Order: sequence, then C-alpha cells, then structure tokens
Amino acid sequence: MNALANNYNRRKIAFKRGKGSFLISTDGKKYLDFLSGIAVNTLGHSNPYLNKALLNQSKKLWHVSNSFLIPEGEKLAKKLVKNTFADNVMFVNSGAEANEAAIKIARRFYFKKGFPNKNRILCIKNSFHGRTLANIFASGSKKMIEGFGPKVNGFDHFEFGNIKSLKNKISKKTAAIFFETVLGESGIKVNSIKFLKEVKTICKQKNILLILDEVQCGVGRSGKFFAYEYAKIKPDIVPIAKGIGGGFPIGAVLMTKKVSECMGPGTHGSTFGGNPLAMAVGNAVMDQIFKKNFLKNIQKLSKYFIKELNIIKNNYPNIINEVRGVGYLIGLQIKVNQAKFIELLTKNKLLTIRAGENVVRILPPLNVKKVELDLALKIIKKVCSNYK
Repeated sequence: MNALANNYNRRKIAFKRGKGSFLISTDGKKYLDFLSGIAVNTLGHSNPYLNKALLNQSKKLWHVSNSFLIPEGEKLAKKLVKNTFADNVMFVNSGAEANEAAIKIARRFYFKKGFPNKNRILCIKNSFHGRTLANIFASGSKKMIEGFGPKVNGFDHFEFGNIKSLKNKISKKTAAIFFETVLGESGIKVNSIKFLKEVKTICKQKNILLILDEVQCGVGRSGKFFAYEYAKIKPDIVPIAKGIGGGFPIGAVLMTKKVSECMGPGTHGSTFGGNPLAMAVGNAVMDQIFKKNFLKNIQKLSKYFIKELNIIKNNYPNIINEVRGVGYLIGLQIKVNQAKFIELLTKNKLLTIRAGENVVRILPPLNVKKVELDLALKIIKKVCSNYK
C-alpha cells in the first residue's frame, strides 16, 4: 500500500541521480531531461557551482527565522534589485506563495491609500497561478475550483489577448491586473508585446497596479531575465519562483518602492522564506544567470531550436499543429493524443510534460548544450515519423 496521498498522477519511473541535462533512472536508463522539474532545474542536475554553495552553507547555518537579519538574503535581494525594475524584494518558498503575497500587496496598497473598496484583481480566464484557495479562484478555471467552495471573492476575468474584454471588466474597484507574461500551464501562450504595452498604458490611465506572474517564464527562461522585458515596460509587482533556486525551493515577490511601502512589519510572513540555506543557493544561481552572454546564449540557441521544431512541424502537419513559446519555454500543440505522444517521447528517453490545449511542454535547462538540443530534435522527429 502506497503511503503517499494520491494527488499526483505519477509516471512509473524513479531516478537515482542526474548530471547536467540528463537523469539516470533506478533501473539504469539515461533520459534527456527537457522537463527540468517543470522549469525549475535552471542549471541542470548536480551543478558543481550550486553543489558547492549548498554544501558550504549547510556546514554553517540552515535556518534562524526572519526575526533576525539574514545577510545571505540581503545579498540576493541586492542582486535582484540591481538587475531588474524592483526596489524591494520579499522572499517566500514557492510560486503559489509569491502569487498569494502579490494579491495581498495589491489590496493592501489601496487600503493604505484610503481606498479599501479598490480591492478586485483582474486575471486571465483559465490561467494558472498556483493551487492555494485564492490562486485557484484567480485562475477562473471551473476545473480547478471544483469541490473547493465557497468562492473566494475579489477576482474578475478577461479573455486571453483580448484588450476589449479586459477594458470591459475594469471597474472603480479594480486594484490590479494580474497575469502570466507567458502562460505556462494553460498551453504556452505568449502575450504579445503590443498587448503588454496596451495593458501598461491602461494601468497608468486607470490608476491600477500591474502584476506580472513570472514564476514559470522568469529568471532567464524566456531569454531575458523577465519575459516582459521584450515589451520594454515596467510592472509594479512580479512574483517569481521555480528557476531562482535551481531546484531548491525559493519564491520571491519583486516590487517598486511605492508598492512595498504599504507592507510594514506584521503584514506578511514566511517561516522558511529567505532562510540562509535557500539564499546561498539563490545567490549561486544568480551568479551564473547574470554572467556575461548567458542570456544572449539562451536567445541564440533557443531561436535555432524553435526554427528546427518548426521544420519538423512543417514536415509532419498531421502531428504538430503549432510551435509556441519563447526562449526555453516551448510548447508543441499537437493534433494527436497528448498522453500517447508524451509516452512515446519518454520511451525514446526524452522527458517532457503536458500543458493545456493539447500542448506538449518542452523546458530544457538554461545551460543546455546544442548537441543536446539536436538529440531532442532527433527524438521528436523519430516519434512524429513513427506515430501510428
């Protein structure tokens, strides 16, 4: 009898070790990991630089609580502030926590400004922000909220990419517009540069905060540190997680000074958030991502990879309908059975994961080598050519 709860549909594979872009299963088989713990293993498996940082810190101090100063957290916050729009950073443990905190911050901001009724958050319908109660109702997905009532109020929804739908849902009570720059779980749907710029203009005109969820698409995955940077706009709040820890649980909320000032002592907290062990690893990840040409290399190789995927799509139009995404956040929208296609990729030793709209999500480590991209292309082509 399995002692674990049955809330995951787990594949019948277990792994004993990993190195770089590869995982070795308990039965000795070698897999190319283009799932990366769902966009988490930023620098692959058993990265020497991260291992060293974790080991060194583990010998000194793991946890002390946020009742005290944590120099490692201050160091990581300064790196993030130096390289982004943000003036201040709040550390938590996960993307769901970061998004939940972002919602609180937006509501608290207008409460402190003397507008307690300006507290509604406008989100994309059928999106994904995590699985806490507030976040599932923010998603606007009937499937996600089923059985978890009563409703958490305060959320309105507009259609993806539809500026008219967004405008129609804005009211005097709208505190923030909150969405993923690139929708991950919902099918690797990229919000256009035009749309992002229009939303930013609306936020300025209507005195509304802009929250961009970059939990999955942020921290270099798009080829920029943040995906919204392609639109050259400045948000007010950005929740992140996944890639920032390279496999270690870290979440954070980045925000401007005008926003962060509303969050005084006691307004939010996290027992483990920002502990020395997590911060040491986060600092190591940032050291690598902010290295000269690291992000440019992602842009260069990902363009090659997406171009080659489109060639496969054109050669197998009965299998692949569309190649979506940016950087190393890529989706193949397929015309065949999603579960079977992913299973065939797995049998050929390529690990991927599903997303909405019958999309196969492809998430290589950010330091993936060209030869590994070519191996993935070879496997995908093989599966398409032999699919029955």
